[in-house]
Amino acid sequence: MSKNYKELAEAIIKGVGGQENVSQFEHCSTRLRFTLVDPAKAKRDELKAIPGVMGVVGAGVQCQVVIGNDVIEAYDAILKDYQFRNTGSPAASSGKTSVGAWLLDFLVGIFQPLVPAIAGAGILKALLSLFSLMGWMSADSGLYTVLYQGADAALYFLPVMVAVTMATKLKINRLVAVACVGALILPNMTTAIGEGLNIFGWQIQSVAYPYQIFPAILSVGLLYFIEKYVTKITPKPIRVFFVPMICFITVIPVTLLILGPLGLNIGTLLTTVILFLYDKLGWLAVGLLAAVLPFMIALGMHKALLPYAVSSISNMGEELLYMPASLAHNISESGACFGVALKTKDDNLRQTAISAGISALFGITEPALYGVTLQHEKAMISVVFGSFVGGICLGLTAVKAFVAMGPGLAGMAMFVDPANSMNIVWAFVGFGVSLVASFVGSLILFKDNAELNAVDQAATQAGEPVASFTDAFEPANIVAPVSGKCIPLNVVEDEVFASGIMGKGVAFKWEGDTVNSPVDGSIMMVAATKHAIGFKANTGQEILIHVGMDTVNLEGKGFTVLKNIGDTVRAGEPVMKIDRILMKEKNIDMTTPMVITNANDQPVECVEVNKDVESGTLVMVCD
Repeated sequence: MSKNYKELAEAIIKGVGGQENVSQFEHCSTRLRFTLVDPAKAKRDELKAIPGVMGVVGAGVQCQVVIGNDVIEAYDAILKDYQFRNTGSPAASSGKTSVGAWLLDFLVGIFQPLVPAIAGAGILKALLSLFSLMGWMSADSGLYTVLYQGADAALYFLPVMVAVTMATKLKINRLVAVACVGALILPNMTTAIGEGLNIFGWQIQSVAYPYQIFPAILSVGLLYFIEKYVTKITPKPIRVFFVPMICFITVIPVTLLILGPLGLNIGTLLTTVILFLYDKLGWLAVGLLAAVLPFMIALGMHKALLPYAVSSISNMGEELLYMPASLAHNISESGACFGVALKTKDDNLRQTAISAGISALFGITEPALYGVTLQHEKAMISVVFGSFVGGICLGLTAVKAFVAMGPGLAGMAMFVDPANSMNIVWAFVGFGVSLVASFVGSLILFKDNAELNAVDQAATQAGEPVASFTDAFEPANIVAPVSGKCIPLNVVEDEVFASGIMGKGVAFKWEGDTVNSPVDGSIMMVAATKHAIGFKANTGQEILIHVGMDTVNLEGKGFTVLKNIGDTVRAGEPVMKIDRILMKEKNIDMTTPMVITNANDQPVECVEVNKDVESGTLVMVCD
């Protein structure tokens, strides 16, 4: 069945606070990227619950909605029905956004749009080098020259492209920005600087501006302030020519005298610091970075490394930390997903894992990360293990990358080194080690319930924890875990529970602060957000108590779990405390369902429905 992207678009725009709350909108390979005017208007929990949304990451003004392989269709659907005027000013000064979040959003806005051009050009250059190395194409041929120079243009004019993306981000005149930065790489300007150009007696430092990014960033940053100020004080009839003219008069000389050399030193310093850490930690640095990359990606922090990677490749022609670590991580996500697909008995999870594993194999990890590994602890452990081992292998062999892009099977040419034919060989070795290590780790560690069925899947989609199933149990009495009114399950304002899809049971409206065990048995599950707890009765029943409605959104606040998984309990023994004051402040509906998740066709009699009961009162009888 085809997806309704129009409905998906409507739900997403509503979740981010409406089109008027979006100051910038773009997409990458798996995510819709919104820059928000007011972060407080975004309903991130509602976004996460939208069918078709795999996750939501980012903080402050940056909101990234993970869609997966349908991102282009979702992006087009949004643009079809919504217009973003790009006139809003992100609320960075409202006190709601940290400097770190604002800076990360700023860097992503500048560098993310550059990646396709850089990656495409870099891979083309790498393939040409490979063809020349293999003797399939002569480096002296006309076709080789045309293609190589064409690919090199994306890197040579990198300062100009930075000017475009940064001017777009700052909402200033992009063509003026292009002219100001383009002046730095004009052949006549380069020649004049080389011959000793000076302004007012000040010697201009000889800097090769092609391939550089930081001089362009500083230049456009100055342009932003000059343009804003001059526009404000200039009479409207002459703004059209006067403002650009003043910008040229001020920005270009100041860049040549001060900002250009400063930007060169910033880029050199950043690369030097990273290389210093690499030199001190050696091969271990690649393994450690690879191991933490899944968590950095989940938080959007990995984008902070992109300026370093672009700068390193632009300045040194190579990069030996971030790209190799990314290769190890990407392929480990793939291996772990394939292991899950082979091990799981859940058809939906298997299909998801296979699709996500293939995407990760080609360098697109978000479907694997958000759809599989982050949701399964053992799978994530396998990813970290495979990433670390693969990263160590790549670090020990000093594998170098020559293109800034997400490494994967289709882009392995990024590791072609004409001066070292073994570089790509070792890259493939690291590829294989990462794939095998994570795959084997997933096969060994990952487990799911053998009888997982449609009830589990429906409950999982609803965001609820699910207990495992057994086929039969002995007769048992189940008592009330709280004091209050016992009500039928079908009146609960939660369709998952009210429909009986979670199991047979009752619910309670209560005012206390203590939840007790309903049976003699053991604790078999505690939700990560502490709002739900599962029991395995000595007689075989598996019972789930879900405290309150939508309490998963509290993320554990207001709940104190008194028992650990595996602990034995007696009926009536306290297992959880709640902060009733907090619940009232948050206006939480404390209706608490209690269901037997493995009752199946077994008869269950609810004996105290629509009555006030005390904790410990018999409420269900299982025959």
